[in-house]
Amino acid sequence: MKRRVLATLGGVLLLCGALMAPARAQETAAPSPEIERLKAQLAAQQEQIDQLRRTLDEQKKVLDQASQPKPPSLGQVASTTAMVPAGDVAPVLHPALAAAAALPQSTSDEAPSPLQLKIGTATIAPIGFMDLTAVFRSADGGSGIGTNFGGTPYNNVTTGLGKLSETRFSAQNSRIGARIDALVHGTKVLAYWESDFLGTQSTNAGVSSNSNSFRMRLYFVDLTKGKWELLGGQSWSMMTPGRKGISPLPSDIFYSQDMDTNYQVGLTWTRAPQFRAVYHASDVVTLGFALEQSEQYGGGSSGGGSVVLPGALATALTNTQIDMGAATFTPPNLTPDVQAKIAFDPMVNGNLFHIEFAGLLSSFKTYNPITSESFTKAGGGGSANFNLELVKNFHLIVNTFLSDGGGRYLFGQAPDLVVRADGSPSPLHASSAIGGFEYTTHNTLLYAYYGGDYIGKDVIIDSTNKNVFGGYGYPKSANGQNRTIQEGTIGLNQTFWKNPNYGALSFIAQYSYLFRNPWYVATGSPKDAHNSMVWVDLRYTLPGQAPSVKK
Repeated sequence: MKRRVLATLGGVLLLCGALMAPARAQETAAPSPEIERLKAQLAAQQEQIDQLRRTLDEQKKVLDQASQPKPPSLGQVASTTAMVPAGDVAPVLHPALAAAAALPQSTSDEAPSPLQLKIGTATIAPIGFMDLTAVFRSADGGSGIGTNFGGTPYNNVTTGLGKLSETRFSAQNSRIGARIDALVHGTKVLAYWESDFLGTQSTNAGVSSNSNSFRMRLYFVDLTKGKWELLGGQSWSMMTPGRKGISPLPSDIFYSQDMDTNYQVGLTWTRAPQFRAVYHASDVVTLGFALEQSEQYGGGSSGGGSVVLPGALATALTNTQIDMGAATFTPPNLTPDVQAKIAFDPMVNGNLFHIEFAGLLSSFKTYNPITSESFTKAGGGGSANFNLELVKNFHLIVNTFLSDGGGRYLFGQAPDLVVRADGSPSPLHASSAIGGFEYTTHNTLLYAYYGGDYIGKDVIIDSTNKNVFGGYGYPKSANGQNRTIQEGTIGLNQTFWKNPNYGALSFIAQYSYLFRNPWYVATGSPKDAHNSMVWVDLRYTLPGQAPSVKK
């Protein structure tokens, strides 16, 4: 375009020179009115030439700036104009040069772009993948492709299932969703939706049609302006360890690389309705505050052992005041869970070190209909998490969680609380940890983790006869009341090809060894339950790429 503009200007200058030549020849003769008129015209033309030169200098600066490489962007936004589609914005030329610029020019085939759909000022990008998963277990936990950690069966003749292996195929882990990006009055808007087929199991799911039910995993809107970020909807809990900053995006969250749809023992996580506010103090420091859906959880979900309630109050409390695994909305949660987190992301020798500390505050309230008394008790916990890139593409991972009343955050493997004889709540101790590494070389990802949950005991004693009658971990308690659950995992993710224009094809393999130990072992009963598990998965990931929206 610069050549065309310069060529046009050169033609104008030659024309002006041709007009000036005869005028100069006549100027040697006697002055005449015609000569004076030509001088006036030449003076006006000279002024136009000077103006064109000044305009050309200005447009040259614009062209030079436009020719500089720019990061991919969705476009610019002005208060009165719509968002410009993806690509660089053409410079606006001075009207005097616009006609010269509008010359025929050669075009080349455009490179294919990632799958995106533009509607108005928003860009919609699909997300998800298609999975075929095969899983083998040495003991049949009866839980599909997601492992029943706390309820894996004992290897004795009483239970039976501990002596039976299982092999299962499933497409349930296939995922579909979309993200919508827009820039509205200087605010970056991200709407995110993600679903899979691991909802409530249909009655005919395993017989003929395999009609697995659709469910919501994530569904939220996230607004970012300046240093502040606000989120509302269902997202990963802020207590879930991160990989980078404090972000709701799954790529920035550590929930392991496991094929197991219940992830890894020792992981602290929920996906729950929440509101959060995040302050990006700098490129290194991020602070967050969240209010998340709470639940007075007494165990019994996801294979976790449940507490034994006082006999006189069991009817009044079970799944009405205390969720005993029914997953209903009946328990009267006093307040949302309050969470806070600070994350540090320094670069050390060119590698990212992610360090974060998080805290949790819960409230429990119960009512004794016999004495007409109500009781309130606070619980809480904290975590320290590290994801350190020691060398390029090698991440050392250490996550820890310690709580009194936070067992629900361990995938429901521990109760939040027990209830004493007078009906008052007592938060139960629960803690967890994960250590491991992830290493990427070319198209291969290798990973290994070891994680464990520890659930404390809280024995309830009758105040009158001093007899033990309930709680968690008491003498002669059921072997479902686990003291520890531990799991070691190794895995491989091999990507055959990957491109935002046509998607990715991956092969994933994982081996895990799981065991659990109860608080009480009856005479002649197994001291632990254990399970060897293998996953093999073929995955096609949908094409597409999120746009880059300037803030």
